[in-house]
Amino acid sequence: MTLGIGDDATLLAPRAGHELAVSVDTSVVDVHFPADAPATAVGHRALAVAVSDLAAMGAQSRWCWMALTLDSHRFADEHAADAWLSGYAQGFLGGCAAYAATLAGGDVTSGTLAISVTVMGEVPTGQALKRSGAVAGDIVAVTGALGGGAGGLALWQRGERDLTHPLLRRYLLPEPRLDAGIALRGLASSAMDISDGLLADLGHIRRASSVDVHLDAGAVPLAEGLTAALGEDAARRAALSGGDDYELLITLAPENFARAQAALNAQGLALSAVGRCVAPGTPRPAAGGVDAAAGDYHGWQHFAPTGAAGDTP
Repeated sequence: MTLGIGDDATLLAPRAGHELAVSVDTSVVDVHFPADAPATAVGHRALAVAVSDLAAMGAQSRWCWMALTLDSHRFADEHAADAWLSGYAQGFLGGCAAYAATLAGGDVTSGTLAISVTVMGEVPTGQALKRSGAVAGDIVAVTGALGGGAGGLALWQRGERDLTHPLLRRYLLPEPRLDAGIALRGLASSAMDISDGLLADLGHIRRASSVDVHLDAGAVPLAEGLTAALGEDAARRAALSGGDDYELLITLAPENFARAQAALNAQGLALSAVGRCVAPGTPRPAAGGVDAAAGDYHGWQHFAPTGAAGDTP
């Protein structure tokens, strides 16, 4: 960055031999985070979910821009506003430090509480992970464990407020898999982050790559404490279509799986095989599973009627 905050625009100088990866994400109160969520968590989460898109591309984060819309009624009391903003800044700037993302500019205005974050990262030319590279025969795999975001939301709605609970942390304090995305360059054939739910996001890869997917739902790893909190059936549904997990969903050739698994294990992160890519129209095995061609893809739909499965209602 050759010119930072203080002028009408930021001037950037990306490193030679790299492409820029750019993404924007908006978080709206009572849609993506609860109105009574701790301000520190709101700040952390707003940045983390945006950076997760860079992780899915195998990019290293470099810069971010943040536009904050504050509710004039909610923050009418000056002391309350100062306290909330202090906590919010702590969470957001803590994330900037953790993810090596320099805050390069932004805007503040009045309206319904919402945060829009634009992130920019770098990836060596030609090495970005995309949704469109999967082929029949590839293994489908996920990092970490799933369902924690939906499980944490369910606990919050029940009145749980202990942010040391692993499910609440997964929901309110997600951690983007930046190091994992970088390690998967040259190994994964396609990738994306799991934000709308595993089934819905598999649908995105299926369409972009022109493949179908046979998923072994029983192989999907469940987040710590999820079954105890929700029961077995609801826990499985949360892992398949709950959303807000921010793990990575990847496809890769079978010969690359062991290398990818070892690379992520070295980071303390699991990589689990959960299915296979198949040619379009391939019948589902008699043993069952989830078949893309059968229309089994459900998850968060941003403009669906109230009650659609997935992300925070």
